[in-house]
Amino acid sequence: MTASLSLALKHSLRGVAVTCAAALFAVATAVDAAAQGLIRDAEIEETLRVYTNPLLVAAGLDPNDVDIYIVSDNSLNAFVSGGQNIFVHTGLIIAADNPNELMGVLAHETGHIAGGHLARSREAQRQAMGPALISIGLGVLAIAAGASQAGVSLISGSSAFAMGSYVRHTQVQESAADQAAVEYLTATGQSSQGLLDFFNENIRPYEFLARRAPPYMMTHPFTSDRVESLRERVSASEFANTPDTDDNLQRFAFMQAKLIGFLRTQGQTMARYPESDRSAPARYARAVAYYRVADLPNARRELDSLIAEEPRNPFYQELMGQILFENGRAEESIPYHERSLQERPNEALFQINLARALTAARGREGADRAAEILQAAVRIDPDNGFAWRELAQARSVQGNEPLAQLASAEQNFSIGNYPAALSFAERARRELPRNTTDYQRAVDLVTFAGNEVRDQQSEQRRR
Repeated sequence: MTASLSLALKHSLRGVAVTCAAALFAVATAVDAAAQGLIRDAEIEETLRVYTNPLLVAAGLDPNDVDIYIVSDNSLNAFVSGGQNIFVHTGLIIAADNPNELMGVLAHETGHIAGGHLARSREAQRQAMGPALISIGLGVLAIAAGASQAGVSLISGSSAFAMGSYVRHTQVQESAADQAAVEYLTATGQSSQGLLDFFNENIRPYEFLARRAPPYMMTHPFTSDRVESLRERVSASEFANTPDTDDNLQRFAFMQAKLIGFLRTQGQTMARYPESDRSAPARYARAVAYYRVADLPNARRELDSLIAEEPRNPFYQELMGQILFENGRAEESIPYHERSLQERPNEALFQINLARALTAARGREGADRAAEILQAAVRIDPDNGFAWRELAQARSVQGNEPLAQLASAEQNFSIGNYPAALSFAERARRELPRNTTDYQRAVDLVTFAGNEVRDQQSEQRRR
C-alpha cells in the first residue's frame, strides 16, 4: 500500500547506521525499525514536517538535511539514528493527547541531533570497552592462577563494567536533550508542558518497574527525575500556557484518525469513532476501517461526504483513488489521483499513485504517460524503491526492456539488494546505447553495486 499508507520499507534506509543509543524511551536501531516496517504517507509526513521544521530551525539545523521516518510499532518510542534521521513510532503518535505532547518528543529528538549525541555515543561505546577488556584480562589471569571462581566472576561481570560506563554517558545526553527541547519550543513560541504531560501520563506509571532493573541497564534517567528537572523551567516560560494552534490540532486529529483506521481493527476504530460522531476525522477513520474490510459502499459513503465538504483536499482525493484502485477499479481511480496531484504537484507519492493506475488501466498508452510521471517522481525522491519498481513495470509494458532493466537495478540498489542491482545493471549496460546518460548510469550502478557485493563477501569471509 505505497499509495496512502504503506507498511513497505522506506527505501532510503541504506545509509542509516545500525547502532543508535539516543532513543527517547528505549535504545533502538534502524534494523529494528526496518523489521517492524516503515510507513509512507504524504499527509502524515507533511504533518510531522510542519511540527518539526520550526524546531530544527530553532536548533540551527537545516530541515532539508533531516529525514523523518514513521515506524509501524505500538510502543511509545522515538529515536534518532544514522546522523540526522528521526524515527517516530505510530504508538507514540496515537498515544499523545495533543500536538504539543508530540512536539515535545520531536523537540527532544532534535536536541539529540543538534547535540551530536550519536557521534559521541559511538566514542562512549569505544571507551566503555576499556574497563570490560581489563576485567576479562584479569579474569583470565585469575583462572590461570587457580582462582577459577574469581576469574569467572570477573569475566561475567565485564559487560556490567562496560554498560555502567556507557549508561552514565547516555543519561547525561537524555537530560541535555530534555533541556534543549524546552529551549526550542520556547524559541518557536510554544509551550513545553506537553513534554512533561507525556512523561507523566505515559511513562511515569511504569517507573516502579524501571527502578527494579540493575542500575547499569538504565540508559535513561528516571522519569520522575526528568520531570522535576524540567518543571520549574517549563512553568517559568512566557509560553507555558500557550495553546496548540487550530491548524496543529486539525492536523493532529486527522493524523491519528488515519493511523487508527489503518492500524487498528475495525472494532477498535468504531469504538473510538462511533457512527454517532459526525466529525470529519471520525468519518475519515471509518472510511479507512470500512475499506480495510472490503466494505466499499460504506467506505465511499463516508469519503464522499468529506469530498463534498472539501473537494480540494488532496488527501481525501488520494484515499478515494487508493480505495478504488485496490478494489480493481483502476480507471475509475485516475481522476481522483489526478486531482490529488493538482493540489500537490510535486508530491512523489501522488505521482506514483497516478502512474500505476494509468499503467494498470490503459496498458501501453497509460504506460507512456506513467513513465514520464515516474521519472519526475524519482527526481524528487530518488531512493523510493517502489517508484523505481513501477517505472520498471511501465518500461516493460512499453516494450523497452533495457530501460526496464535499468529501473530494476535502481530499485534493488535503493533497498540494498546489491547482488540483484548488479545483475540488472549488467544486463542494462549490455543493451543500452553507448554515450547516453542511461548507459553511463548503468555503468555507475555496476561499479557501485559491485563494490557493495565485494564488501559484503569480504565481511562474510571475516566472520
